[in-house]
Amino acid sequence: MTEAAPLEPTFQQAMEITAQWLALWENGELSDEVIGDRISELVASRDGARGFFVVSLAGDCPLMDRLPDPVVFALRQAGDGVVDLSARNLAMSTAMALHHERNADAAQQAGSERVQSRCTELLRVLEPEAVKGRLETLLEATEGRGEDVAFLKRWGYDAGQTAAIAEAVLAVAEG
Repeated sequence: MTEAAPLEPTFQQAMEITAQWLALWENGELSDEVIGDRISELVASRDGARGFFVVSLAGDCPLMDRLPDPVVFALRQAGDGVVDLSARNLAMSTAMALHHERNADAAQQAGSERVQSRCTELLRVLEPEAVKGRLETLLEATEGRGEDVAFLKRWGYDAGQTAAIAEAVLAVAEG
């Protein structure tokens, strides 16, 4: 008997699944170990990981503030894909926090700052060498060089936002 291939949810399905699991976890209906196992399955695919992070980083559920050991283990095991998404989310939330601050939108600014903080803490517990390499690439792009320049340009970040991203990257190492 052969094992079935793991399901690869779409981005939308992954967001819906994550919202359900986080609600169950928050209500005490899923243990840290069970949610860790489920997250492990979800972040095995790029769309699954993207959906997971959209909901878990921006939502009100405290999972990403607490980061239970089984969740950290699952995210570390997922490897470079999770590190990459975490670094990109750090950059985007940092740039958006500054954008919202400039527009005097305190509520949106607070939300972006919460995502930024969660990304910072997550990057501090992921595999150190992978994080270091990924953040060096991102930092290089803030200076106009390397692979991530296109990523920063695609979002149209200005000099102030790029400088804020560089500060956020350096802050990860300070923790």
